Amino acid sequence: MSEIETFIDNEVKTNDVVLFMKGTPAFPQCGFSGQVVQILDFLGVDYKGINVLADAEIRQGIKTYSNWPTIPQLYVKGEFIGGCDIVREMFQAGEIQAFFAEKGVAVAQTA
Repeated sequence: MSEIETFIDNEVKTNDVVLFMKGTPAFPQCGFSGQVVQILDFLGVDYKGINVLADAEIRQGIKTYSNWPTIPQLYVKGEFIGGCDIVREMFQAGEIQAFFAEKGVAVAQTA
């Protein structure tokens, strides 16, 4: 495992919820990242955002790590959930709240 993959693996496994995104939770720099941030913030989920624009190795490394070509990428308890479309669909169906509850992640409110 490369140094960057080790870094990503550590972040995914040591944070309950981690979002690899373009920008920061306070200042998303793409619409897709912004949508996932809005969903997580709306639900009141505590998460760590990692700005892939700050490091080209992380930006490419996360795609290799997940074998998923796009960013953002959401991980919960070490499990890759998906990108914006999947998170949005799960949210709209009310499934992501149940998923967080199943994983033991606190959700402040439901949609």
